[in-house]
Amino acid sequence: MTANYQELCLKHPCYARGNKSKAGRIHLPVSPGCNIGCRFCDRKFNNFEKRPGVCSSILKPAQAVEVVRKSLELCEDISVVGIAGPGDTLATPYALETFRLIRKEFPKLFLCMSTNGLLLEEKAEEIIDAGVDSVTVTVNAVDPVIEALLNSFVIYHKKRYEGVEGARILIENQLRGIKKISSSNVTVKINTVLVPEINLYHIETIAKTVKEAGASIYNIIPLIPQYELSMCSVPNCAQIDSSRRLAGKYLDVFKHCQHCRADAIGVPGEKDFSSEIYGERLNLAETFSHG
Repeated sequence: MTANYQELCLKHPCYARGNKSKAGRIHLPVSPGCNIGCRFCDRKFNNFEKRPGVCSSILKPAQAVEVVRKSLELCEDISVVGIAGPGDTLATPYALETFRLIRKEFPKLFLCMSTNGLLLEEKAEEIIDAGVDSVTVTVNAVDPVIEALLNSFVIYHKKRYEGVEGARILIENQLRGIKKISSSNVTVKINTVLVPEINLYHIETIAKTVKEAGASIYNIIPLIPQYELSMCSVPNCAQIDSSRRLAGKYLDVFKHCQHCRADAIGVPGEKDFSSEIYGERLNLAETFSHG
């Protein structure tokens, strides 16, 4: 039985309202591929950058279970196992395979995943059957013209769609997926990357739209200028606060995002146990990735 929203607010660090949660999480980097072209995304393998899309290596599902086992020995505060990349969790089958293995061995842990939502509707039954408690969907716009400025293409059923055409497919699939998954009592959180030059004045519309689709909580992530959007600016405090107030008219707003890596382990904002698990990350990471 999946956890409800109230339970997640108590036990999941990305759902805590008000004060920062002391609950821990582990991110498992088992999803290497992606099916959309975010203009701000620069996925890398390294041991020093603290941001989404970065990890030391890719784990196989069975290896990920061993990582969870060792992580629980080091950090008893871990209550959540999440998969957030470094690619999209639904672009390859490994995330759902990993969740099924973890649910069987660690039934009391909360399971959460992040996705761009392109395949959310058609994979909804598999997500539910795997016992996933919460799904985070990155929705950066609900207007295809704006979305096309943030995402250059989608690859959908082996065909590439660019510009506004691809953006329209992505948005329609996201909203249908959110409706389907939320109607099955899976909690939906929305992430939006705030790019002042592009979607600053679109946040309220996004929040209203995803609320109507069934989302429960909203997280505004300040842009890290890189890749094709390296010329854009980091949103300032006033822009972030204003966006949160507007989104808060429709949804609970999470305010303590840490820009976590795809292989983070521990309580956000406190000690990270990744180096202990991966052996200085890049050394034993090779073993996990190729062993």
